[in-house]
Amino acid sequence: MESHPIDLAKGFAAGLLGWSLLAGAPAYALDFDSFIMPDPRNRTLRAMFDDAAALAERRPDMLPDGIVVHGSRDIAAAWLTGPTRRYGHGVLGDAVEASGVAVDMADGRRLALTLGPDSVFEDRYPRLADLDGDGRDEMLVVRAYLDRGAALTVLRVGEGGLEIAAETLAIGTPNRWLNPVGAADFDGDGRIEVALVRTPHIGGVLMIYRWIGDRLELIHEEPGFSNHSLGSRALGMSAILDADGDGLPDLVIPDQTLTALRVMSFTDGTLRQLVHIQEEAGIDSDFIQIDLDGDGRADLAYQFHGGMPAGVIFRPRRGSGE
Repeated sequence: MESHPIDLAKGFAAGLLGWSLLAGAPAYALDFDSFIMPDPRNRTLRAMFDDAAALAERRPDMLPDGIVVHGSRDIAAAWLTGPTRRYGHGVLGDAVEASGVAVDMADGRRLALTLGPDSVFEDRYPRLADLDGDGRDEMLVVRAYLDRGAALTVLRVGEGGLEIAAETLAIGTPNRWLNPVGAADFDGDGRIEVALVRTPHIGGVLMIYRWIGDRLELIHEEPGFSNHSLGSRALGMSAILDADGDGLPDLVIPDQTLTALRVMSFTDGTLRQLVHIQEEAGIDSDFIQIDLDGDGRADLAYQFHGGMPAGVIFRPRRGSGE
């Protein structure tokens, strides 16, 4: 149930006192508190959103702005390789993309896969998740075709090494991109779904997929979302967590304007908005999952444009599944 590979939330709940409450509004079985955090010059706050430590870890032939992702199953580490300029979209701040991916396996092997000349990985890191329940990790990576735009690709370790196991349909137009949200069993049926936002800069659509055969098959979609600011290197501007306390993961994603959060449930196989949280400014950072009020549940921290840190505490109502 991961939406971003960097775990930066460390011991910050003690700073809750003195924060300025902005809004609180109930919807369905969920209340919330949204607030601006203390002085943004605070070093602890700045460290939460600083990926310098992650960028400092380097591997052979690695993407310059890539991040090494660490796993706890069969894949110990994974990263994007083969910097190339053959796709000039530049949606992530430059026109340097990856032409391959490499992994260090828990058994000591190093495996690699290189794409053909018709596509690149328009991404900064693979996302590890056990999508089929076999106890081994697959990888989710954004693949961009030079003539068809982006698709989300599933890679796995096969008998002959790394291989492409499944993929969504490409968007169909060059220079069109998508940004993954993550993977989880959103509807409680025991199968893993994959969520992404297609074209987050121009009419973003939240799309839910399931892995069937050699395809990621679309099972639901809804417009009105964005989880990326054009040119930004922050890809984790969304989260998967149990906001309403029903035991199933929900999706927290900004709206198309990046000035509000939409908390979405997929518990009955249909997307339903639990709550809409209007913010005071545009959101412009990865989301950090952290227990802000010490109740043992995940909340969110993020930054507005200009670096002002903010957060939201989710409060499921009594009797709603706590």
